[in-house]
Amino acid sequence: MLPRIVRLLPSTAALAAVLVTVSACSSSTSGTTTTTPSASSPSSSVPASPTPSAATILGADGGPVVPSPGSGTLGPGFVTPTAPPPPGGTMTPSPGSWSGVTVPAGYRVALIATDDSVAARHLRSAAEAWAAAHEVHVTVVPAHDPAAYLAAIQNAIDLHPDLVVSAGDPLADPLSVVTASWPDQEFLLLGAELAEPTFNVTSAVWKGTTARGGGSGTGNAWRYDPSTFTVERARRALDAGVAAVLRGYAGFVVRVD
Repeated sequence: MLPRIVRLLPSTAALAAVLVTVSACSSSTSGTTTTTPSASSPSSSVPASPTPSAATILGADGGPVVPSPGSGTLGPGFVTPTAPPPPGGTMTPSPGSWSGVTVPAGYRVALIATDDSVAARHLRSAAEAWAAAHEVHVTVVPAHDPAAYLAAIQNAIDLHPDLVVSAGDPLADPLSVVTASWPDQEFLLLGAELAEPTFNVTSAVWKGTTARGGGSGTGNAWRYDPSTFTVERARRALDAGVAAVLRGYAGFVVRVD
């Protein structure tokens, strides 16, 4: 039987050699195995989504408040930055808290003026005096015919100004039809409010101006009093209203008394 055993030894040795080779290859492959980083792995190249900060100040459009470059600063008492009013809500700045705001060079205003009453003429005078004081280029767009109010508003928009200013209550309802279609255009209503405010419409009012939408009763609880439409009061309201627009608080009602 010894010769038979001798003949089997080479086959056994070859099998052993194969097993050793397979084992070595397996060990080598195991030692060099790489893993793909998961999305949560620190080494992932995909940046994590930013988490909104609790300190982020939101404007009327639901986005962060973004002031216009070169527009100065608001003083204490203009608005509580961490608790601004709801969109379309009313803020009542402390007197003079807007005095640190500056109008950027080259700022352009389109002023829609009806001139159909003493109050309306006072609003126009206030706007023109404000523009002269701040070296703002203002283009007056006449709006004498109620049937042509929408056309006058469109004419003002077509000038591509930085701000469209509407003087008085008669234009409030026509503006409510137009403003939502021009979200990139800023509007300021001097002495009036919209029934349904939009984030690009700011109102500058005082006690004696009408409620929202021409006295519909859904806004301020006071009666229209044309005697309150003085040039001085309207000028102060315009200063505060423009300050709100420039410092990122457009879309609110700014009340001064």
